[in-house]
Amino acid sequence: MSRLDELIQELCPNGVEYKKLSKVTKIERGKRVVKKQLSQDSGFPVFQNSLTPMGYHVDSNYPAETTFIIGAGSAGEIGYSKENFWAADDCFPIVCSDSVINRYIFHFLLKKRSVLLSKVRKSSIPRLSRTVIENLMIPVPPLKVQEEIVRILDKFTTLEAELEAELEAELTARKKQYEHYRNKLLSFSVLNKSGGGNIV
Repeated sequence: MSRLDELIQELCPNGVEYKKLSKVTKIERGKRVVKKQLSQDSGFPVFQNSLTPMGYHVDSNYPAETTFIIGAGSAGEIGYSKENFWAADDCFPIVCSDSVINRYIFHFLLKKRSVLLSKVRKSSIPRLSRTVIENLMIPVPPLKVQEEIVRILDKFTTLEAELEAELEAELTARKKQYEHYRNKLLSFSVLNKSGGGNIV
């Protein structure tokens, strides 16, 4: 029996209660900034309509280890910042109550990503309603169970990143090897009229 199974058997043998996300978190809306307030290389990352920062600000309005959802543009994408950041007005930061862990919320939302994306309104600018996020039903096990789930999923995330890096390095090496042999195998002497050859 795994540690997670033991915790579930001990702490929630009769099952886990599901609640609306809005009952255990507060889905807030970021604050607008304009481009002239931003730097391109220093300060806190600013998330607006993408998981790629639109720039950097001298201030932050949310702490590190906060989950957020993009509400417009790349609507439905789920982010998690490991550093303090500025959430702009098309970003929905999630503030957790004492009953849930932010990193647990992040993993749960990744599981629900396809649901969120299916609710995005397709218009000139794709948008996701905050109400859709608030109405998601989430299992709320005891904190020790959440911590163990996070530990397991984060371990898999790390292993996946390591594997991707190894595969990328292997692919790069194979491409170089291919180019080397391609150049070697496809280089021939060119016969001239006197019967000799020139290497090209």
